[in-house]
Amino acid sequence: MTEKPLRVALIGTGFMGKCHALAWNAVAPVFGDVPRPELALLCDVNAELAGRRAAEFGFTRSSDDWRTAVSASDIDVVSITTPNQFHPEMAIAALEAGKHIWCEKPMAPAFADAEKMTEAARASGRVAALGYNYIQNPMIRLVARLIGEDAVGRITHLRVEMDEDFMADGAAPFDWKHASSSGYGALDDFGVHAFSLLKILGFEPRSVAALMTKPYPDRLTGDGSAREVETHDVASMLLRFDDGVGGAILLNRSAWGRKGRIFIQIFGTRGTIVYDQERLNEVQVYSADGPGYAQGFRTILAGPAHPPYDKFIPAPGHGLGFNELKIIECRELMRAIAGEPAHLMGFDAGLGIERIVHAAARSHEHGGWVEIV
Repeated sequence: MTEKPLRVALIGTGFMGKCHALAWNAVAPVFGDVPRPELALLCDVNAELAGRRAAEFGFTRSSDDWRTAVSASDIDVVSITTPNQFHPEMAIAALEAGKHIWCEKPMAPAFADAEKMTEAARASGRVAALGYNYIQNPMIRLVARLIGEDAVGRITHLRVEMDEDFMADGAAPFDWKHASSSGYGALDDFGVHAFSLLKILGFEPRSVAALMTKPYPDRLTGDGSAREVETHDVASMLLRFDDGVGGAILLNRSAWGRKGRIFIQIFGTRGTIVYDQERLNEVQVYSADGPGYAQGFRTILAGPAHPPYDKFIPAPGHGLGFNELKIIECRELMRAIAGEPAHLMGFDAGLGIERIVHAAARSHEHGGWVEIV
């Protein structure tokens, strides 16, 4: 890793903007093998908010124009944490200006824009990473290791359920995520996380059959009038993988009581692996070996034996959280920028996820199975 500190600009001050800021601030003290990044510039469309957040997050200066981050000569990497529809213009401009970028998922609402982003990344020679921090979980790395070690035999079936309830209240007002400009809805707003986990575990679907639905067809706007909901809060998919393996992904962002659930079941010829994002510091493994009376799921708790958990806490069972996964992702980004191997989702891999998303949308529109090409 180079000893020269990375000079960072952040675009956006919301939920994910703060997550990026926390990661940039924490990556050096947590890992201890990189220089502390220089937080040079924070951008938000609201100048007063930008200045306030810059002071809170530790950035040297602020601006109400995101183009400042692209044109500034003292910026090496740009974090993009804006709503989905703004990703393409910002990412392409930053790459063409010679900046590395760390862009939140999904890439873009339109597949053509995701392709342009990928082309720009390839042409720039810069690192273009996507914010799929769930793949950084030491427990997900453990699942990949168990699969690689043939712990449950040949994989025969996969199921993923992803549920949250931030859209469950039908009386809640129309939001920007209800507009088609944000994408399809649950399918790409957060469902891409499920696809990223399958990809990092080595599973690439070849075809998909999908159905999207709207629990609430309209919502009230600020003036009290009803507006049609243009996105779908529920998506259900059947998937075909190689070697005759089948799977299913169920997505629901209006599921009362579910806060951040990604429930993965991986069935094999000699056992089963289970992971639940709401219990992200544990994995359950069932082995069919041994006498039937002694068989049952065993729970593995995260600990120092599961890197890089050990960089945060020396004791097992104490647990990591969402922001810690973001810090790990930040460290992997810094590896990539230094030219080292990195456990990261770049734009090429991200484009593969977008292919699944848009194939599923075509399946919903026309019915039947659609090849993912």
